[in-house]
Amino acid sequence: MAAHGASMQAGVIITHPNRDKPAVQGTRALVVGLLLLSATLVALITVAGWKVLEGAVPVEVAYVALYLLLAYLAVRWNRGALPASAGLAVFLLIFAGVAAPGWFERDKSGYTKPLLSASLLGLLTLLVIPLQLLLVVFAMRGLGEGWNVEVEQRGDRVTGSIAGA
Repeated sequence: MAAHGASMQAGVIITHPNRDKPAVQGTRALVVGLLLLSATLVALITVAGWKVLEGAVPVEVAYVALYLLLAYLAVRWNRGALPASAGLAVFLLIFAGVAAPGWFERDKSGYTKPLLSASLLGLLTLLVIPLQLLLVVFAMRGLGEGWNVEVEQRGDRVTGSIAGA
């Protein structure tokens, strides 16, 4: 019997043996969860701070869209989603580190008030930093687990038995 993700073409069965391991499935679930949580947090910060974000809105909307796409690709075992997720996470980590102090500075009179308090938005922005660190760590772990490893096996079309590895 072929492993998860196996396909049969001209008597060749392609399996992905690493995908059935619980550790690999756990890593994938964590990567997908971190991407979805990051997208949700960035979307919340964007919506709540829409009036005061000025030029950052397109970047944040793009991040939400890209993280949702990458989560979808990770669910489908696309290994290319891992380095893209890690790279984008590093940039978002830097952006969050630069932006968080600005939210706390806006919590004074004379500034345009966002939908949520500026201090809360600053805290949420600070939460993005460890979330992105975790995303980098688990995306790199996923790369090391070999999601893309394929094993070709010749199969007998009549009996369905496997002739060799």
